[in-house]
Amino acid sequence: MFKRHFTTWISLGLLLANPTFGRADDAPDPYQRYVENAPEFKPVKQDPAFLLGRWDTWIYMPWRFQWTIGTDAAGGEFCRDLGINGGFTDRADAPLGWLDRYQLRFYNDHTAGKGDLHLAGAENKGNFKGFQRDPRAIRRGVNGPRPIDAALRRRLRDVMTANIDRVKSSQNRVAYALDDEPSWGAFVTPLPWRLNDDDASYRRWLTSYYGTRVPAASYVTPDYVLAQLDHPIGKLDFSPLLDRLSYQDSVWANLIRALVEHSNRLDPSTPCGIVGAQAPNIWGGYDYAKLSKAVQFIEAYDLGSAQEILRSFNPRNARPQVTTHFHQDKLGIENDIWQSWYYFAHGNRGMIGWVDGWFDGRTPRPWLAKYKSTLRELGGVQGPKLAGATWLHDGIALYYSHPSIQVSWCLDIEPHGKTWVNRGNDERLGTSHLVRKAWEYLLADAGLQYNFVAYDEVIRHGVPMEYKVLILPACYALSDIEASRIKAFCERGGTVVADFACGLFDQHGKGRSSGALDELFGVKHDGALTKADFFGGKLWVETNQDAGFSYAGYRELFDTTTCPMRAGHAVAERGLGVPKVHKVGRGRAIYLNLSPQRYLQHREEGTASDAHRAAFLSDINPSGRPPRIVVTQDGKRPPRIETTYWSKSGLTYVFIVTNLPMNASSTGGGGVAGLNRRPSRLVVELPEARAVVNERSGETLGPGKTFAFDFNGVEAVFFSVRDE
Repeated sequence: MFKRHFTTWISLGLLLANPTFGRADDAPDPYQRYVENAPEFKPVKQDPAFLLGRWDTWIYMPWRFQWTIGTDAAGGEFCRDLGINGGFTDRADAPLGWLDRYQLRFYNDHTAGKGDLHLAGAENKGNFKGFQRDPRAIRRGVNGPRPIDAALRRRLRDVMTANIDRVKSSQNRVAYALDDEPSWGAFVTPLPWRLNDDDASYRRWLTSYYGTRVPAASYVTPDYVLAQLDHPIGKLDFSPLLDRLSYQDSVWANLIRALVEHSNRLDPSTPCGIVGAQAPNIWGGYDYAKLSKAVQFIEAYDLGSAQEILRSFNPRNARPQVTTHFHQDKLGIENDIWQSWYYFAHGNRGMIGWVDGWFDGRTPRPWLAKYKSTLRELGGVQGPKLAGATWLHDGIALYYSHPSIQVSWCLDIEPHGKTWVNRGNDERLGTSHLVRKAWEYLLADAGLQYNFVAYDEVIRHGVPMEYKVLILPACYALSDIEASRIKAFCERGGTVVADFACGLFDQHGKGRSSGALDELFGVKHDGALTKADFFGGKLWVETNQDAGFSYAGYRELFDTTTCPMRAGHAVAERGLGVPKVHKVGRGRAIYLNLSPQRYLQHREEGTASDAHRAAFLSDINPSGRPPRIVVTQDGKRPPRIETTYWSKSGLTYVFIVTNLPMNASSTGGGGVAGLNRRPSRLVVELPEARAVVNERSGETLGPGKTFAFDFNGVEAVFFSVRDE
């Protein structure tokens, strides 16, 4: 039912051509040639059988920071009673006998040691201030220089060999983590230093990146960007900075890839990756189009859409993806239970639990007993159901453009002036981050599901034909080959939606004299546009991120500028006018000229409405009715409720969860804001009658179209529908 109905919904205007539709001719675009051949875009081993391996259920892995109960019989029986089915080892220093005796599946942390991938002193930005305005500085921690060179690679491989040899005999090992919160800098601190002194390597990379008309290698800081921001867009050129940061992302991805492959040689049956992954960012190596291909296991903090981006880049949910759980007394047990169900419903294969505040002496604290039923159910009953399942979307793709994230940062920093060195919290402030998150909430609140699609995949293969709609969120920077691919998608019947400032820069961060997709959208830009033509007329972007740096609520951030408004959202280009719908081949191209960011404020304040969503979604889903199921409460769509779908073995698994923002940090943890346990009754309407099973209770609900479920706002409704 779900698959058939879904296929019908997305097939309108998408009579498919062959999989290479839109591929360039015998003389490929230089950027296309680079993407198709660069090692940074080549995946490590990603075989589903290998990745799933011993990850055949949901695994809760305590990081025993204050594990005062011990690793003896008392600690083992505590795990059995609570439903804890996992653990960890650190640099191979572990009670392997205890882990094996109690069948606790573990990952090994700091497999490559600590101080090289995660720089010593990285937690304190002050340790790096002396290098933030020196583009010739070389990577270092407080323990001395740490250039990414042959010596470092040898040292890391030697450490890995010793650590893996000590734990690979255990049948309960499930993953190796190279390091925690690794970065080519210090987290995502603005650090425009060099990764090593091999400038010749950078010049060779520039040749492959450009192909022709290769620029000289430059070494600049963001001060170079600041000096330009009063110029018209056609005169802006951020490439001397952004090219080098793209190169550093490539060096980093290739380093991680080589270490993962070394791990595979030592232990061919266990995936390897990283933990403590940050938000997508211009700094630190977090271009997820590159990084996701270099790892086989990842723990990502819920920052800047990292969780959903990684889920999207993980076919069949094979690569083990987890996040961190920190208990907080002030948020209560509901926060723990909600996180467990919410991330499970989004494909996480487990959680790493930070053991702090778990025990009084050796005695477990009372909140753990209240968490027991959740751990037992997810690890012992529900976890196997999603192992190897496929995420189902509604034919909607959000475009992941890392060059646009880079350009966004450059435009965002203007009000900081020389204090850009203190920039942080991009996931809370950055235009690209907030636009992306707003689109996610707009879709989820309307009952629609999506995937992110990566720029390199579109360059290689075009927009995948499983999608009907492509959304370009704050896509400032697009290459000519991307524009060609997107146009081909539209011509064959797809709908392309841009919010604002689309394609006004190329992939290097050079301002264009006309937008890369102007013809597609039926709009006209020229290189004479200045910041006076955008938003409040004083900045290139919607918010003054210096004035709102520590905002308590979104209203405080958005009140930092005064913008022309339409339908509760800021108009981007003051002179461009109303949304434009342009017919292209069998498809449509829609240029909204609106920023969706204020939807975050409307949602936070409880005023988000169908009218707010319609300003962005009316051409994506004209009926306003979700294509898979309709969920109502007292006859209305419940606010801040999300439905997720997975397919496996002839079943569609459906979750209904409360969807609220996580207050995470760069070191993990955080909690959900606004969570309340409030019993209610949800009514679910299927497109056609089908057999339904309540996966929580095991009750067969019989064939039908309409079903009712109790929902408390903290746990998930979880049921299955048998496909035809």
